[in-house]
Amino acid sequence: MADIFMSRAREIISNIPEGKVSTYGIIARHAGNKSGARQVARILHSSSDKYDLPWHRVVNRLGKISLPQGNGYELQRELLEEEGVSFDEYNKIDFATFLWIPGKNHHTSSYESL
Repeated sequence: MADIFMSRAREIISNIPEGKVSTYGIIARHAGNKSGARQVARILHSSSDKYDLPWHRVVNRLGKISLPQGNGYELQRELLEEEGVSFDEYNKIDFATFLWIPGKNHHTSSYESL
């Protein structure tokens, strides 16, 4: 079961379009484990290089980068900004503009499912 979840999560992550972001929780839910957000973080940490995953396109449910400053934050922000993703004065990404949800063609203005 864990292998299926990991495979699904990797597939979802690999499909996040350039210039868009998704959250750990959305990925976990769509991969089959609604409480697997931390597992998604571990998958990103352990598998991003091996599977060439766009790890930088995954942020937390608040629209913020989870990596600490000085430990990957700056690189993730730079990669997102190069793709056109912008941040507000609180270092948050506007989900109405940049959120990608698997299986949806349009972005949602309702954040209840986050």
